[in-house]
Amino acid sequence: MRIAIVHYHLQPGGVSRIIEHTVRGLASVSKTDGVSKTDDYRVSLVVLTGKAPPDPLPIPVRVLPGLLYEGVRDPVSPARLEQQMVDAATDALGGVPDLWHVHNHSLGKNLALPVALHGLAEKGHHLLLHIHDFAEDGRPANYHLMLDKLAGHDPATMSRLLYPRGAHVHYGVLNRRDCTFLREAGVDEACLWRLPNPVQLPDSLPAGEDQVVSEAVCRRQTVCRRQTEHLWLYPTRAIRRKNLGEFLLWAAVAGPGHRFATTMGPENPRERPRYEAWKRLAAELGLPVEFELSRRPGQSFEGLLRQASALVTTSVAEGFGLAFLEPWLAGRPVCGRDLPEITDEFRDEGVRLPLLYHRLGVPVEWLGRGRIRDRAWAGLERSLEAYGRRPAPDSLERLLEAWIQNDRVDFGRLDEEMQEIVLRRVVADPQEAGHLEPTFFPDPAACREDIAHNREILAARYSLEGYGTRLMQVYQALAGSTATKLDQLDGEILLNRFLAPERLTLLRVD
Repeated sequence: MRIAIVHYHLQPGGVSRIIEHTVRGLASVSKTDGVSKTDDYRVSLVVLTGKAPPDPLPIPVRVLPGLLYEGVRDPVSPARLEQQMVDAATDALGGVPDLWHVHNHSLGKNLALPVALHGLAEKGHHLLLHIHDFAEDGRPANYHLMLDKLAGHDPATMSRLLYPRGAHVHYGVLNRRDCTFLREAGVDEACLWRLPNPVQLPDSLPAGEDQVVSEAVCRRQTVCRRQTEHLWLYPTRAIRRKNLGEFLLWAAVAGPGHRFATTMGPENPRERPRYEAWKRLAAELGLPVEFELSRRPGQSFEGLLRQASALVTTSVAEGFGLAFLEPWLAGRPVCGRDLPEITDEFRDEGVRLPLLYHRLGVPVEWLGRGRIRDRAWAGLERSLEAYGRRPAPDSLERLLEAWIQNDRVDFGRLDEEMQEIVLRRVVADPQEAGHLEPTFFPDPAACREDIAHNREILAARYSLEGYGTRLMQVYQALAGSTATKLDQLDGEILLNRFLAPERLTLLRVD
């Protein structure tokens, strides 16, 4: 089977990592003790990308500058890009690909690629459109770029180009939520695949080590002051949706003997002002938080991981949710904000997540119901307007029912200004922390048995070999399908699902 993998670039990042996992996963299922299995598992791969990878891959790579992001790509037409892709893949594979495995084609990063892919589908080529992120989910600028420049302001044309439907066009997504949304938009069940990412720590990271930190390690590192201190580590690039204000609220209520740290700051210049504001506030309030520790000379992520009592996530939105799984492989529990639309399927697989909370409730009276309502309405209008929509008559009511329960508003729904008000109140009077829900502070030591259990589940359910096996099932089903006449999904239904008022958080509204 000849397979062409397509992505804009192979620079370090989530999708590039998945492409590496794809190559390794397929290799793990294609051989046993160095001997090839049946012909069903024999695959030839090539990666088509806009820029050569910084490190070589063990398979052929063909660089097509027309695949780069819109602002820097070669100005080739969609038809020309389509032909370049066919020529490059055929040259590398010794024949036309049996299928194309394309990552994030509909994200608005390249306006020629969706049209080129639609052309391939019209000619009967078999496509696996692997969507990690949706322009409909918090990326209005990308969405409008495609609607204006690609579709001439016509949503039906946009749906036709981005989301073709045919027996030979299959879709792969990361989670059950995205499966549901695409199914409701019209994807046939036989053409829809859930492809959860494999979970594997980089080779340099410790796996399953004991949580006790040696005195020697404490002396070498700058964070761990005393062996009795607990380090709560947020291994994140602290962009806005990572909800840094909630992490600072943890630090404000933790009490003596606890220290908090993040590993990286944002690279996007647009993210820096809010991030720097949080850093200034943490310093002003004297919170036990240190930032961007991975950048410090002599400091390594491996060293930080060995010191940490637990890893933390307070993010309000994720695609797959590696942050909920990877810590267990390293022998550390994960604590913080739950995202049930992501984590419920992990629990269905048997993963235990005992230290997560669904909401962080703040008394409404601290902020005032009127202020909350006004900010919610303004945020809802901006969110919908960014996609050319207006609120429905019941939108605000639906939103507030999700935000406020038992006279408490979820901290993660608030904007930075309201979060700061809460944070200052708790720092000024620590007794006020007793009015938050939950009021408990998690105990990582209670999770020792869960660590061993979860590592077994992850090895069984989220291994590289399991990922490779799943991909082969998808490839075989797709390659065996009959090309049919194309129609399209209903992109408006998909947009409606992502813009549902119940899903709104102000940290995702510009």
